Amino acid sequence: MKRIGVDVGGTFTDFIYVDDDGKIEVYKTSTTPHDPSIGMMEGINAICDKLNIKHNEIQEIFHGTTIATNMVLEHKGARAGMITTKGYRDIIHIARHKRPTNFSIVEDIPWQKYPVCQRRDRYAVSERVTAPDGAELIPLNEDEVRAAVRKMKAEKVEAIAVCFLFSFLNPAHEQRVKEIIKEEYPEVYISVSSEVLPQFREYERFTTTGLNAYIGPTTARYIKQLEMTLKEQGYTAKVHLMQSFGGVASAKAARKKPVNLLLSGPVGGVLGAIWTTKLTGINNVITLDIGGTSADISVLADLKPSMKHLLDTKVGGYSAMVPMIDVGTIGAGGGSIAYIDEGGFFRVGPQSAGAVPGPACYDRGGTEPTVSDANIILGRLGRKLLGGRMTIRPELAEKAIMDKVGSPLGQDLYEAAQGIIDVMNNNMIQEIEKESVRRGFDPREFALFACGGAGSLHACSVARELGMKNVIVPLNPGALCAVGLVNTDLMYDFSKTEMQLSTNANLEGLSNDFAALEKKAYERLTEDNMTDDNIVIQRVADCRYEGQGYEMRVPIIGGDVTDETIEKLKDSFHEIHKKQFGRAFRDVAVEIVNIRVIGTGAIENLEPIEIEKGNGDISAAVIDERQVTFKVDGKPKHMTTKVYDRTKFKAGDVIPGPAIINQMDTTIVIEPDCVGNVNDYGVIVIDIND
Repeated sequence: MKRIGVDVGGTFTDFIYVDDDGKIEVYKTSTTPHDPSIGMMEGINAICDKLNIKHNEIQEIFHGTTIATNMVLEHKGARAGMITTKGYRDIIHIARHKRPTNFSIVEDIPWQKYPVCQRRDRYAVSERVTAPDGAELIPLNEDEVRAAVRKMKAEKVEAIAVCFLFSFLNPAHEQRVKEIIKEEYPEVYISVSSEVLPQFREYERFTTTGLNAYIGPTTARYIKQLEMTLKEQGYTAKVHLMQSFGGVASAKAARKKPVNLLLSGPVGGVLGAIWTTKLTGINNVITLDIGGTSADISVLADLKPSMKHLLDTKVGGYSAMVPMIDVGTIGAGGGSIAYIDEGGFFRVGPQSAGAVPGPACYDRGGTEPTVSDANIILGRLGRKLLGGRMTIRPELAEKAIMDKVGSPLGQDLYEAAQGIIDVMNNNMIQEIEKESVRRGFDPREFALFACGGAGSLHACSVARELGMKNVIVPLNPGALCAVGLVNTDLMYDFSKTEMQLSTNANLEGLSNDFAALEKKAYERLTEDNMTDDNIVIQRVADCRYEGQGYEMRVPIIGGDVTDETIEKLKDSFHEIHKKQFGRAFRDVAVEIVNIRVIGTGAIENLEPIEIEKGNGDISAAVIDERQVTFKVDGKPKHMTTKVYDRTKFKAGDVIPGPAIINQMDTTIVIEPDCVGNVNDYGVIVIDIND
């Protein structure tokens, strides 16, 4: 099988090709922000040309994209309308009366300043079903629905969200509205809450469904256009898109529910890190994925990703109550801009030079000093990037740094450049502490996994400050998200609200509801041509103690739900709660809030390949020697440093620091007093010495 993984980032687009013969090819192009598919097709075609592969020989393309996330962050989604229950028109405006910053009197609240559905496009109609069983209290007024749809059509609304109170208990009214919309306005994009998020909490359900409508038309067009472009150029590969909870979806499923693509970009890196770390024998890692615009951080205890709580899954300030792997993100990347703020403080990021105009040294019109410019001045980056395809101009980096940072602070060039790196590293150290120490994890018990185009430039410094003993650098760190893409499975999540206490659970009802969700998952996977041999159905429940406001995920055994099932669920919940919070309350009833079925379609994973054994002589890998600046005793110090070609290393090779290791998709910095060790699979594990 021939597969290509594509990860579209803010500055670069990463590619990896793999096949059953063990062939791996990594490629990188600049992202084309105005149309990401241009850069994507350029890279796919370049790989095929280089390897002399016919376009129709590629069988699967795995795609991670930021298009949905960027629309939300930049407030550039479609004009979306909403049809809701009379009296609930302003739910998505009122929210929960909770401001992001409690004591600010000038803060712009994103969901109010930039609503996903403008108030003039929200229509309330007569209907009502009631809790706890979804009985109809007020029939749906179809005339009001038709009038609302016709008005939205006249106003050229591009998408319609349908959000009724208690529709998670009885979706009949929402489904009828969907039928009416198709009759009156068949070309509009439709987002129905009972399909997008059939769970309680009306604000989160309404805003998630609204977000799905807001990003739906553009995302659907992008995916459709991508499929058409691939077909026109002779590709017959199936397209899969990465989702925020760790699996990929078919192009058809992603068009229907694009809200699952939000924040899916960093997830590929997490999955790639898990796959790679298993080759090292290390069990605990913290990922540091630094790209051109941001740094993504995830704590993987026992190599297991944790999921964000559904009330904490936010994008740009908007609640998006969809499953997401827990990844922290800060504005710290190679393109992060260094500047002196109005108060005279030296800052780096979160503003980024992006792909265009990019860092000053790229010679694309950028004039602001960035982290990449600082790394150029310090000698950590050479004059050629992307395997020689990009030429760097250090004199432009020097001018930008001195004009904007060095001269204003009274520092020389190297002090200013080192200062930029120090501030950047400190930003990441604080975020790692936030994601680990504040959650009860000691980073000294973890290795730092360096990935992204810039991760291995900074990893040794960051790890040393945190007291970590090892840094892991994968074979293709700059394309690790793409590696994660080709190593993931098809995955779909289906849920239903239950609200049942363990003391009097409706066993038959739970059994029937689980069976119904499992049927949906099975049907979706068989639509994607998955066979029974490749399908795995997993049950989980969102549980909490009676009276709590937050739930935790608990796995459940299959088959009919019995008293024994409930007892095992309770025991599992107590243990999970104790592990997370340090205590359990075994005399308190457990409430089953939501049940959830995760359907997985297994796709053949990438097999690791052992590299040739070495004899301990690494002199053949040396390609250059230059002055590189490192921080010694608090001051920049120039040190003669060997530069190596990573492709020439063999298993068992030991690389003493200081050292610079070049490869197409990244540059690795091994600091003084550190030692790099190449394992049997080409992964470099760096020992950090105090």
